[in-house]
Amino acid sequence: MKKMILILSVCLGMNTLIAQTSACGQFHKTECAMEGSKADRKAFAYNSQSKSGLFAQGSTSKMRCVVYKGMDYRMTVCCETNILGEKINFKIFDGRTQELLFDNAKNEDAPQFEFSAGSTRQLVIEVTVPMGEVKEQKGKPQDAACVGMLIEHKVAERTGFSQY
Repeated sequence: MKKMILILSVCLGMNTLIAQTSACGQFHKTECAMEGSKADRKAFAYNSQSKSGLFAQGSTSKMRCVVYKGMDYRMTVCCETNILGEKINFKIFDGRTQELLFDNAKNEDAPQFEFSAGSTRQLVIEVTVPMGEVKEQKGKPQDAACVGMLIEHKVAERTGFSQY
């Protein structure tokens, strides 16, 4: 009987985890604004390193991302504004040196950052979710919300004299 209860509680716990994960799994694709279209060759394209997740209020999470030389990137953070408001903090660090490259808190909490990669390197993106009012949402804890990090890329336009 004890084994049955243990197995049942593990299964229920996994169902809750799966429901919470699936509640935010594609949040960045549906809620973060992508500009341009696939037909426009100069527009940014979706980067598969984009991620979404369920964040507890007041928590911080990190993800790794590789950027390639000769590419332009746009990173957009978005969240359930009805739960968290619009101020999500994100920082971008060099993956090797841990040097802070960008902090949106120092840029009026801008939800978007565009840059050209001067070299191929690994970045660490740190997202911090503020504390806010708690509102109950179906399938999620009361003190959590979906957050998405949309990463887009395109081939950088050559400027200046080209080298041959």
